[in-house]
Amino acid sequence: MKMRRREFIAGLAGAAAGSVLKAQTPTPLPARGEFVIRDAYIMTMDPQLGDIATGSVRVKNGVIEEIGKSINTKAATVIDGRRCIVLPGLIDTHWHMWTTYMRSMAGDQSNDGYFPITTRYGQAMEPIDMYRSTKLATAEAIYSGVTTVGDNCHNVRRHDYAVQDIRAIQESGLRCRWSYGAYRGIPAGTRIDMVDLESFQANWSKYSNDGLISLGFLWGGVPLGPDTPANREGLAAARKEFEIARRLKIPMCVHWASRENTPAGQVAALAKENFLGKDVLLVHMLATSPEEMKMVAAAGSPISVSPGSELRIGYGLTKASAFMDAGIVVAVSIDSVPLTGNANIFGILKLMRNAENAKAFDEFKLTAKRALQMATIDGARALGLDDQIGSLKPGKRADLIMVRTDHLNMGVFTDPAHLLVEATEDADVDTVVVDGRILKRSGKLTAMNPEQVMAGAAASLEAVGKRVG
Repeated sequence: MKMRRREFIAGLAGAAAGSVLKAQTPTPLPARGEFVIRDAYIMTMDPQLGDIATGSVRVKNGVIEEIGKSINTKAATVIDGRRCIVLPGLIDTHWHMWTTYMRSMAGDQSNDGYFPITTRYGQAMEPIDMYRSTKLATAEAIYSGVTTVGDNCHNVRRHDYAVQDIRAIQESGLRCRWSYGAYRGIPAGTRIDMVDLESFQANWSKYSNDGLISLGFLWGGVPLGPDTPANREGLAAARKEFEIARRLKIPMCVHWASRENTPAGQVAALAKENFLGKDVLLVHMLATSPEEMKMVAAAGSPISVSPGSELRIGYGLTKASAFMDAGIVVAVSIDSVPLTGNANIFGILKLMRNAENAKAFDEFKLTAKRALQMATIDGARALGLDDQIGSLKPGKRADLIMVRTDHLNMGVFTDPAHLLVEATEDADVDTVVVDGRILKRSGKLTAMNPEQVMAGAAASLEAVGKRVG
């Protein structure tokens, strides 16, 4: 008898969890202190400071105090930065972190595709499964050098589902914009529970982790198609949602014009309703015409591209260069590891750069340094955080990473931007600092037990798989 795919996966999950899964007490986050990274190659991503060869960075109480060639190291812990590149922490502007326990489960047939799989498993999840899956995502993010995440949570089945998703982020120490979304399998025509969103906003101090986590809204957009009573009703609801979010100053994110072969006009529909602006992050946008790109640029909306998932699911080729040429702030994202397999932003940058150069028949269309900008300062701009993070500059919060260049896949120090985009793997990320806290050091997580995190996700995969049947 042939074993069904989900039965095989559930069996592996149960074996993986084994005796490792126990009642877990979160590891306290490391204290902020004072330290100096010395003698590293520093890529500040700041146009005035530029790159500093054999430079140092001093951090104190979560703030970058000094950057330069020579820094006084008295009363500070010294971290040896030789043969390392120091740069701002990577920023992922759009990630459905709750799906991470379904890694690489988007299959090769229509009933096992991304949307059917995530809908079936999303509907069968309990709040603890949200926590465990997102906890796995946070651990992978930190391990990979991601210090800020735009978590688009589109499986908020009840209030407690959202609370558990946020709890995982709180315990991780990541910086995050957590966006309240709908849920998998939501009936057609049903809109998001704005009353619950407003209750989160009113009590956000309970969830903000002293300001590290901010609240966003994963907005559903506007109904498209013929002028029918149902669509008119949907448009009225969309207008109300948008008005509430803007009144409460909650930034929005919307998945829009996703497939390249979708007829143009979706962005024009948003522009017509004044549903664009700096507070509206647009995701995918592959069906955007040159005229609509001008509308986006004029309104100031940033765009998040996710070439790994867009290529894998068959949406088409990203238009990142065209967006940037139009004057739009463009950031990058993982989207969902059921499609991408992992959360290596360096790999996503390499894929995007190669695709953009191939489309342009130009080796030099998108430079490595420009690609890195999308994952650092432009990611910060897209989330409205560029006054705090995204570049290394005195006075900014200390979100930074240190990448080793003495591993075999690196081996020789050539052009640092090219090394990062073309050669870097997750294991090359030696040190990760978020808001002055060292969350990865010498290649190991400092505030999470990887075995327990993986066992929790495996246990949820087994349990949810049984509910799915």
